[in-house]
Amino acid sequence: MMIELTPALPLLLGGLLVAVCRGRLRALVMLLAPLLGGLLLGSLEPGSEQTMQLLGFELVPVRVDRLSLLFGYLFHLAAFIGVIYALHVKDPLQDVAALIYAGSAVGAVFAGDLITLFVFWELLAISSSFLIFARGGQLALSSGLRYLFMQVGSGVLLLAGVIIFARAPGSSGYSFDYIGLDAPGGWLIFLAFGIKSAFPLLHTWLTDAYPEATPSGTVFLSAFTTKVAIYALARGFAGTELLIYIGAIMACFPIFYAVIENDLRRVLAYSLINQLGFMVVGIGVGTELAVNGAVAHAFNDVLFKGLLMMSMGAVLQVTGEIRGSELGGLYKKMPKTAMLCMVGAASISAFPLFSGFVSKSMVVAAVLDEGYQLVWLALLFAAAGVFHHAGIKIPFFAFFHHDSRYVASAHEPPTNMLLAMALAALLCIGIGCFPQLLYGLLPYPMQYSPYDMSHVLAQTQLLAFSALAFTWLKLSGIYPDEMKSVNLDADWFYRGFLYERWNALVVVVHKRSQLLWQGLCQLFSLVLRKLKSNNYVQAVSVSFYTTGTMILWLLSMLALTLILYYL
Repeated sequence: MMIELTPALPLLLGGLLVAVCRGRLRALVMLLAPLLGGLLLGSLEPGSEQTMQLLGFELVPVRVDRLSLLFGYLFHLAAFIGVIYALHVKDPLQDVAALIYAGSAVGAVFAGDLITLFVFWELLAISSSFLIFARGGQLALSSGLRYLFMQVGSGVLLLAGVIIFARAPGSSGYSFDYIGLDAPGGWLIFLAFGIKSAFPLLHTWLTDAYPEATPSGTVFLSAFTTKVAIYALARGFAGTELLIYIGAIMACFPIFYAVIENDLRRVLAYSLINQLGFMVVGIGVGTELAVNGAVAHAFNDVLFKGLLMMSMGAVLQVTGEIRGSELGGLYKKMPKTAMLCMVGAASISAFPLFSGFVSKSMVVAAVLDEGYQLVWLALLFAAAGVFHHAGIKIPFFAFFHHDSRYVASAHEPPTNMLLAMALAALLCIGIGCFPQLLYGLLPYPMQYSPYDMSHVLAQTQLLAFSALAFTWLKLSGIYPDEMKSVNLDADWFYRGFLYERWNALVVVVHKRSQLLWQGLCQLFSLVLRKLKSNNYVQAVSVSFYTTGTMILWLLSMLALTLILYYL
């Protein structure tokens, strides 16, 4: 009976069991949890739902349709690959957090009401933050706290929007269906989804925290949080035109940051925002082809972005370094990792016969069909840019370029890491060669062929000219060098400007409070001197003030001191 509550239960229970298991038993539980969850999904029929009463609310913890099933299969697959990749890790905290994180994502996409969605939304935030804290060190702690603040803030906005939305006259209550911006509370819910989707100016939690997570933790992080948000947008705001322009900006602006970024995992974080932009555009267009393209690209992005994150995690695991300026030449000692990384690079760049091509082309075609020519040009620019920073820069600076000091001691990562990468690479190639396997799982039935002459020729030309541009820029010395530097992003406003202004305000208030305290002390001393110099007042004071009264005066002065101190 309990298993019927939510398909997320095997993953959630697995996370609790992992906390008390050790050794091979813990590894077995971690592998079985996503497998059992995947088998449970196979027994669910689209169109079915389960309801329950809780504290007077009618909840729908499970609602099954083709959209939720697609993301359910995706998240179990991502969890299984991530578990294989992390089998060598001997940290129970990471194992527990990873499974509960994956289970929260599954629970969110099957939630049929906004209250259940909120519960898993917050559990998603809390569990994922431990994958950042687990790395240890001040940077990870600070980044994790900022990440948690943004994620919990998203949940607060979601809860406020849900309350307004559900209590509005004529509302459908807490049912999680189409919401739209015209609904009461719609903007708050939209903003909550936008934070987790890494909308422009709200994206810095992603580029700040993901590179500071553990090597295996980053693989899980890249798979779940943002994809749950994409699902939520597709469910609640499909066809919202504003998303088209937000997505176009998301697809373009990370390119400039990724080109100059030295930390290769941060390059992939910016690349993740770039790919999310294509998905957001597709959801904003809202046609069946566009929504299918958006969710298909979300499916593929988990695989090829996970593969790239795994390859960079392997480099970090072996060398302890992830800056492009310090790496290079590793293909000599890590040829398997380099080859698998190049499969991920080809997939994210949308090479024909790789997974990115069969989904990204759907979004681009849908945008052109609906007459958004400027957005179409922006997506072409973004597609060329991602080939520069993820398709070329990542493998080039990590594995080729010049021989780094790590070449002598480098070696292939543990077998389980190679196996996880190989599985993801196989899926990237398989979906690229047989796209109908993925198309059959999409929310809407369709007849779309990505391998017609126009699509293949246009994408091949785009990639060819992008490669030539990179080569020319590199040989001419125009391409920016990998430098040991910190690039300013939108978070400078609150991490730099506002932080400095706050510190300045604290200093001013502290100085003013000190002056006020000194003035009060002088005034008190003056009054005491006057009292001592007046015999009559002194006699009255001696006769009037009892011990209890003096204690009351002392407590009053102590309270005043504490108030002034904390001010």
